[in-house]
Amino acid sequence: MFDRMPLAKMSSGDRLRAVYLHACLQHANGGYVTNSSIRQRFGIEARNSATASRLIKEAVRAKVIAPYDVDAAPKLMRYVPIWAFPDRTAST
Repeated sequence: MFDRMPLAKMSSGDRLRAVYLHACLQHANGGYVTNSSIRQRFGIEARNSATASRLIKEAVRAKVIAPYDVDAAPKLMRYVPIWAFPDRTAST
């Protein structure tokens, strides 16, 4: 409904919603949220991957996304919308 907004102009709620909706779209297309997909979605340069990691951590903390495989190495971590794993809402 709205055009993409630069990351710097988004409120924390907007960023959280954008990560969640990105997770939903990725899941619907058979994919996952990764650090790389977040960088691509928000136009973050690879050298600033810590920014993408922070956005993912915030979304996990807010319980809108969850790790697909909790035992994966940090660099291989993939995420899905929380409703894809409803039993994980209490443990994440």
